[in-house]
Amino acid sequence: MSAEDRAEGGVEPVVVPYTELSPEALRGVIESFVLREGTEYGERDVSLEDKVSQVTRQLRRGEAWIVFDPESESIDIVVVPPGPRMR
Repeated sequence: MSAEDRAEGGVEPVVVPYTELSPEALRGVIESFVLREGTEYGERDVSLEDKVSQVTRQLRRGEAWIVFDPESESIDIVVVPPGPRMR
C-alpha cells in the first residue's frame, strides 16, 4: 500500500473466504484467534479442539468471516452482522 492510499483514508479490510486458505493456514488463523488473551468462553473450560471446531462451524455457516486489514497487515475473525451472508 502506498503512502497516498494511507493519506486518503486507507484501504478497506478484505474478507478472505475460508475456502481460499489451505487447511494448515486456516487452522493457524483459527488457533491464533482462539488463543488470544481476552477470548472468553464462560465459566467452563473449553479445549482448544472444541474452540477451533466452534469457530470452524461459524465460518462454514457464514456467521463469521476472516478479515485481512492491509493497513495493519493483520488478520482477524469477526462475527457477521445480521443480514445477507456469504457462503
